[in-house]
Amino acid sequence: MKFRNMAAAAVGMVFLAAASLAQTARIEGDVIGFDGKPLPGAVIKLHRTDIVQDYKLTTDKKGHFIQVGLQPGGIFKVTVEVDGKDVDSQQGHATLVDPEPMKFDLAKSKVAKDMANNALNKAIQAGGAITPDMERGLSAEQKDALEKKLKDDAENIKKHKELNDSYAAGLTAMEAKQWDVAITSLEKASTVDPKATPVWANLADSYLADSASKTGADRDAEIQKGMDSYGKAIDLKPEDAAIHNNYGNALAKIGKYTEAMAEMNKAAQLDPPGAGKYYYNLGAILVNTGQSDAAVAAFQKSIAADPNYADSYYQYGVSLMSQAKIGADGKVTPAPGTVEAFQKCLSFGDKCTHTQECNDSIAALGSSVDTSYTDPNAKKSTTKKKK
Repeated sequence: MKFRNMAAAAVGMVFLAAASLAQTARIEGDVIGFDGKPLPGAVIKLHRTDIVQDYKLTTDKKGHFIQVGLQPGGIFKVTVEVDGKDVDSQQGHATLVDPEPMKFDLAKSKVAKDMANNALNKAIQAGGAITPDMERGLSAEQKDALEKKLKDDAENIKKHKELNDSYAAGLTAMEAKQWDVAITSLEKASTVDPKATPVWANLADSYLADSASKTGADRDAEIQKGMDSYGKAIDLKPEDAAIHNNYGNALAKIGKYTEAMAEMNKAAQLDPPGAGKYYYNLGAILVNTGQSDAAVAAFQKSIAADPNYADSYYQYGVSLMSQAKIGADGKVTPAPGTVEAFQKCLSFGDKCTHTQECNDSIAALGSSVDTSYTDPNAKKSTTKKKK
């Protein structure tokens, strides 16, 4: 009977032991150092996040670590410490059977990136040299990448300086109207950085301005270079309305009015709020080049795009003046809408910068108009006059 009780007790102990073993979980993993090799002796800290529970161990000579005897399902923050500093961390789970080893690659950690950036900054401050102290903690791959970046940065800095110096010299020459000097400087800038849009735009203006001092084939060649430069600027930044506007002005100056109008239309599509200005600029050039009919169309577009652009009405009226008819008796019959255009400009008050010209034009056409300006927002008096 005693033997039977002892046997039963032994069986119970076996079941208890089995139950205890069934509840044992573990966390394990591997640590690769900054140099890309397994890191022995790294401190591994396990901090359970759902309850207060902490463990500390170190990696073996193969960079491996394992912590057993954990409660299944426990969630831990697993941190790798090197030389007294936390360098990487991950979330780990205590599992019962064959857990997937955690992987810590310190070369890919945030700390490694910070170290590389610090080394880069120090190297730049030291004139591009990497000292042994800077190399500490960097893998061979990181060192190679750092050296390449330093080389690229040095080349970019040199290139950037050349570009800025040449571009600045070009702009200074343009201000002084030294077009040949401007062209030389801006051509140099364009070779340093062929994708610098402002360089091509200013080079185009310089070529076109310089063409005015030339004749024949030389003039034609300069104009073509200017047009080609505008083409490159537009290829680089087709969404820039200002470039299309300037290109349109240039085209109008050499008599390519259809192409100029197309460029102004493009500028207006890209920048609707500025459309009135773009068509006004085109109209002004057409007036100055004696293309009154084309100017009329340009100012009509300007007014349609921005009905509050006062001076567009004045220029529209000026353009229509050329279409006035003179009868056999010498009487001038203005084109329809001429007087109304001047009157409309006057209606804007101070916004009309051609008040005197508008009045003079109306008088010359034999019409009269009340040119006094009344504020439409002013309150009208309600006081009745006594009889």
